[in-house]
Amino acid sequence: MSLAELNTLLNGRYSCRAFLPEPVPRAQIQQILASASQVPSWCNAQPWQLVITSADETDAFRKAMIAEAVSGTPAPDLPFPTSYSGVYQDRRRACGWALYEAVGVERGDRAGSAQQMMQNFALFGAPHCAILSSPAELGPYGAMDCGGFVTAFALAAQALGIATIPQAALATYGPFLHRYFQIPEDRLILCAISFGYAAPDHPANSFRTERAAPSDFVEWRD
Repeated sequence: MSLAELNTLLNGRYSCRAFLPEPVPRAQIQQILASASQVPSWCNAQPWQLVITSADETDAFRKAMIAEAVSGTPAPDLPFPTSYSGVYQDRRRACGWALYEAVGVERGDRAGSAQQMMQNFALFGAPHCAILSSPAELGPYGAMDCGGFVTAFALAAQALGIATIPQAALATYGPFLHRYFQIPEDRLILCAISFGYAAPDHPANSFRTERAAPSDFVEWRD
């Protein structure tokens, strides 16, 4: 693959927030997993483990996840950010307001923004969801390795015309996910990846976020 081809994948990938109901063929999901598994990891530990839902199981999980988000208590396995400040807060706000503008939620419309936020727990209508975990004993470095896996998963899916959205929101309810999927307590639930075919005409898929230039995040030492 040339750099130009890689850039086409990187530039084409976005966080899909509205999916069509059609499932992805199992053979293509296997292709994505095989490609993503080639990413580097510390000492080649390959700490990622996934539970992937399809068809009726996805719909059952979606209903259970929504119910938990409505009545449950957040308790993520991995500590969430304590705050966003400076440019990080600016980027977070820009992303949020771009989404709200796209779907017609006006500033100050708390009910509308809450309704859109709940779409996270509905998996944005995706026919598949992958729950990603890492051994607790590997700590932050296992989580870092899994971040590389998430990126590779998203790019491999993009190459096949399959849309994705990595989601931290679901991991907010770690105890529930451990119970629901019988994930051992010695694993940290890091995130979910909802995936399927994008609904191309949905307004939630009409905006794109900006990316910082290398000059914004690199300090050269010659």
